[in-house]
Amino acid sequence: MGSYPVRTITTSVPSRFPWKIPKLDSILKQSEEGPVRIKIGLENGDTVRITEGPFIDFVGAVGDVDESKGKVRVLVSFFGRETPVELDFLQVERA
Repeated sequence: MGSYPVRTITTSVPSRFPWKIPKLDSILKQSEEGPVRIKIGLENGDTVRITEGPFIDFVGAVGDVDESKGKVRVLVSFFGRETPVELDFLQVERA
C-alpha cells in the first residue's frame, strides 16, 4: 500500500468547502509567531499572593523570575521554614 497525500478536510457535512485564503493565512501566521509572552513586572523580593493551585492564599516573597518560561519562584513559609514554590505568572498577584 502506498501513502496518499491529504487533499481535503473530512467533515460530517457531505459536501466539500474551500478554505478562504485570508482565514488560512491567519491560522498559519499564528502558528509561526509562537507562544504569547506575558510581562508580569515582578522583581526579586516583591511580596505576592498565590491565587491558584494547592498553595492558594499563601503569601510569599519572589525569589526568582524566569520570563522565558513564564514562571516565578515564590518563597513560602511552611512550619517556620521558607520553601521555594515554582508557579506560572498567572497563579500569583501582588499582595
